Amino acid sequence: MLFNSFLFANFFIIVFCLYLCLNHRWQNRMLLFASYFFYGTWDYRFLSLIIFSTIVDYYCGIAIYKLKDIKRKKIFLSLSIITNLSILGLFKYYNFFLANLQLLLSDMGLSFNPNLLQIILPVGISFYTFQSMSYTIDIYQRKMNPTNRFLEFALFVAFFPQLVAGPIERAKHLLPQIHNQRKITFDSLIEGLYLIFWGLFLKSFIADNLGVHIVDPIFQSNTTYNGTKVLIALYAFSFQIFCDFAGYSNIARGLAKCMGFNLNINFNLPYFSTNPKIFWQRWHISLSRWLKDYLYIPLGGNKNGTIKTYRNLFITMLLGGLWHGAAWTYLIWGAYHGILLITHRIINLLFPNIKQLKIDFLHKSWTFIKMIVFFHLICIGWLIFRSNSLTQAYQMFSSIFNNFEFSLKGIGLKTMVFYLWILIPIQVLQYKNNNLLAIFTFKPIIQVFLYLIIFYALMLFGVTEKNEFIYFQF
Repeated sequence: MLFNSFLFANFFIIVFCLYLCLNHRWQNRMLLFASYFFYGTWDYRFLSLIIFSTIVDYYCGIAIYKLKDIKRKKIFLSLSIITNLSILGLFKYYNFFLANLQLLLSDMGLSFNPNLLQIILPVGISFYTFQSMSYTIDIYQRKMNPTNRFLEFALFVAFFPQLVAGPIERAKHLLPQIHNQRKITFDSLIEGLYLIFWGLFLKSFIADNLGVHIVDPIFQSNTTYNGTKVLIALYAFSFQIFCDFAGYSNIARGLAKCMGFNLNINFNLPYFSTNPKIFWQRWHISLSRWLKDYLYIPLGGNKNGTIKTYRNLFITMLLGGLWHGAAWTYLIWGAYHGILLITHRIINLLFPNIKQLKIDFLHKSWTFIKMIVFFHLICIGWLIFRSNSLTQAYQMFSSIFNNFEFSLKGIGLKTMVFYLWILIPIQVLQYKNNNLLAIFTFKPIIQVFLYLIIFYALMLFGVTEKNEFIYFQF
């Protein structure tokens, strides 16, 4: 059941009407049933995975809290982590690692014929396993106490607005909102509707059209690549993946806000970043924080010297890349961003005053120049991320330098500009005002005018086919 479908619209209208009629206790029960129903429409068999993870983490959390012996606490923490990672590993990485082991042994002259599993990847499995697992880790680290309300914990794990593609919520943020009475205000309802509206626009008008008209024809081609078209397709994909994922996050936050919940912001103008550190504070924020708190810091963070800090950064980004999918392209993409983060630290270490660097004739544009340079470094990463193989990534990257034509005809530039002309000015406005809701600062007549433009753009050019969100596959 996709957010950008009439089926989901009808589903949410029914859920919202019931929500308004019920008291707090029954609201939570209804939302849990609705969340399981929502996920069951993808494949009801995978509901058992969510329920199993929920049961294990709920009782492990209680055990960790009640036990006084640290060794026994670690046993139940390990049980929670192993259970979640085993489920994730079996469905997402089992075939990948066995297939690569087979290739390695074959190159060594050894015969190995593994039994690969004929299974599909449960939608959103990476998101809800990380969310559920963080609960027991936080209890073990004494950051929170466990809940004794199983159904409400189950709702925390399966809350349908953010179930299949985040943001990855922490229990200490979302569980209190589930436990306590929620209040729907006029302002929260208006903000929620705006986020849903804007998210649908990002997905159906921008992301899907860029994918259909520019990105997919190039990346699905097996012919010799034209460097100019590759470059335009790469720019287009950079905005496609942003609008697709940010669109989902906005819709998720909007749906939740309509019911009185506040989910965390997952994207905050990431393409205005001037370095990799800032980028990961703005892109997929919930995953970045999860990796920092539960992987980078436990590895030692930056407390054990420069070399080990670089090691910890690289391992974190490498595993962050692998989190996105069982493919070498994702692994290398993660390694690439690890190298960017390490390089940024080295530059700051060698040139500690670089932040105060002033170049007279470029002073006013220095921040803009850094944004442009780093945006292109991001795009190189997206080429690796989007490619079907490392070979394709290399061929496409090489074509930019070896087969580049200085012609703007037939490369999709006008198409890309057509689908981005609304987004760019609004993002600039948001950046200058440091406010993702900057549109609300406009006079009502201007707001109505912008809403009408966006509405007609959706109606006339929005992709109506049921295109899944890119991050559903993760």
